[in-house]
Amino acid sequence: MKDFAQLIRKLDSTNKTKVKVEALASYFKNANDPDKVWTIAILSHRRPSRPVNTTLLREWASELAGIPLWLFEESYHIVGDLAETIALVIPSAQNNIDKSLTRILKDLLALKSKTEEEKKTFLTEHWQSMTYYERFVFTKFITGGFRIGISQKLMTRSLSMSTGIDEDILAYKLMGNWDPDTISFQELVLEEKQSDAFSKPYPFYLAYALEGDIENLGDTSLWFAEHKWDGIRSQMIFRNGEIFVWSRGEELVTDKYPEFSMLLGQIPDGTVLDGEILPYPNETVGTFNDLQKRIGRKTVSKNLLKSHPVIVRAYDLLEWDGKDIRVLPFKKRRELLEALINPLSTDRSLPIDLSETMTFETWAEFATERNLSREKKSEGLMLKRKDSPYLVGRKKGDWWKWKVDPLTIDAVLTYAMRGHGRRSNLFTDYTFGLWNINEDGEKELVTFAKAYSGLTDAEFRKVDAWIKKNTLERFGPVRSVTPHHVFEIAFEGIALSGRHKSGVATRFPRILRWRTDKSIEEANSLEDLKKLIP
Repeated sequence: MKDFAQLIRKLDSTNKTKVKVEALASYFKNANDPDKVWTIAILSHRRPSRPVNTTLLREWASELAGIPLWLFEESYHIVGDLAETIALVIPSAQNNIDKSLTRILKDLLALKSKTEEEKKTFLTEHWQSMTYYERFVFTKFITGGFRIGISQKLMTRSLSMSTGIDEDILAYKLMGNWDPDTISFQELVLEEKQSDAFSKPYPFYLAYALEGDIENLGDTSLWFAEHKWDGIRSQMIFRNGEIFVWSRGEELVTDKYPEFSMLLGQIPDGTVLDGEILPYPNETVGTFNDLQKRIGRKTVSKNLLKSHPVIVRAYDLLEWDGKDIRVLPFKKRRELLEALINPLSTDRSLPIDLSETMTFETWAEFATERNLSREKKSEGLMLKRKDSPYLVGRKKGDWWKWKVDPLTIDAVLTYAMRGHGRRSNLFTDYTFGLWNINEDGEKELVTFAKAYSGLTDAEFRKVDAWIKKNTLERFGPVRSVTPHHVFEIAFEGIALSGRHKSGVATRFPRILRWRTDKSIEEANSLEDLKKLIP
């Protein structure tokens, strides 16, 4: 536990990727095998379920610290993180409990079935017997994840450095539904499995947003355009009589989309497709809101398969006849892809189709097609050089994404909450409302979106000072404020939603600008927002 706490301290104290990777690699070289497994689990979001609710944690911590609960709550609102607040207010260690990371986590697993008094005794003893960082980490296990800038990819890279195992093979090994409480490091990481090779995906090729004028790309005859579909980027691998579906986030999601097994036998072994998993209600592309019904589901029922079907829209071929063809020009890869997919597209029961590539004589024609994006339920255009190979990672030059301008609406600031990290002392997380006429015929503001980015640091400080002087009510860390300020809110997509009070869900909302030139009476209405729904 001490070594893991020191690792978190190192990771939390730097923004340099190289330092983080080296710290993790060193830890993996020296930790015992059970602790390695639990570290991999924690950093890939496989934490034990919460054994104690946060209300009890706050009460017990304030009691142990000898301060009234209201003072603890105020401290929590200032610090912005419950685990950090508890680590700060509880007195320094008196005794020292020297337990391994594995022992601590197994104890927490067992704690869930204990009585409230037993839980309190356990937590109190451990809090008092730990240093600040140990206490912080211990409480994080109970309250939530670590915000330390470690992605699955960085963790995998570090593990590769310490074991000598290829990163892509490790990425596959660490995916799936393994249990850190029952699997060994040998089984999880070191043991060679035949499936590690034939399920291995290729690194994804990613595009940059278009920079400058599109005319700067030169001769239009050198470029293909296709729509940028708003789904889940994926690779579909057909090898050894099996299918493996990987998301761009290096997650093996084959079991989440069982309908793709229909493609076995239709697509030959030795094939790897790059494409987009899309919602497909009524045999037409749906919204990302439709797709969310499938994301994160541990089990997929027959009713869900029927009510929220998906397809993969293929747009590249990376492996053909068992050979890596990424070095071939995109035009040649597309010819092979079209020969493969076009015959299958006639069978409407198969969950696959082809993303259309388009050519135009002028950049104005490209722009005209881009303007049809929302009508076609895409985010804009992808521009790809016909002679481009399939590269690794995000590269400039051959692939560009040319997204449509965001949708915008003018809304009124109604609620605010403190931010995180360096903004934990400022109110920077905002909730916005739009005008609506209620059942009594009265005009009111209805909440429709939250946003926490888009203003400069100076603007955030000005809004924060105003919020502190114009708070109407407090609801824990949230404050309602006097309706006064108007902000232009941008978002990528919009759909009807029964889960939101406004009846509308927006995708990626953020602040575009502070409309100091407008009064709240000039803000938009909920009806204006609904008119933007395609």
